Amino acid sequence: MNAKAPNAIDIYVGSRVRMRRLLLGFSQERLADQIGVTFQQVQKYEKGMNRIGASRLQRIAEVLAVPPSFFFQQDPSKPLSLDGLELSGNTDPVGEFLHSKEGLALNRAFLKITDATVREKVLSLVKAMAQAGDRQDMDAGTTKSETGVPLNG
Repeated sequence: MNAKAPNAIDIYVGSRVRMRRLLLGFSQERLADQIGVTFQQVQKYEKGMNRIGASRLQRIAEVLAVPPSFFFQQDPSKPLSLDGLELSGNTDPVGEFLHSKEGLALNRAFLKITDATVREKVLSLVKAMAQAGDRQDMDAGTTKSETGVPLNG
């Protein structure tokens, strides 16, 4: 018997649930307790294996302190699109980073900075460091993939 492949939207919504849960420091067990399911069910939601019903999504949004639309947002200035949601090997490097341990830690720390001027200075510092790294790579003849990982170094 062939198992039905998960729907791309279910996978995307589940990944947004996971990202928000981790950003808040919630365990799967804690989220499960607060929405009235098992942690295994939360795992299935996050992987897109099980579709999240409307009332359950509303409860998840309440627990994670976001509007339900958060789980569908891509670029806030554009309507929801299925482009890029297909189940292929092409992944979004920014999305991958935001789901990584380092990405979550960086975002948590950055969100704690309340002074807009300090945030701008941190962003400028990171950009300058990235540019310096790019210049060093060019001097060394190293090329990088789209994700910034050296290909020949």
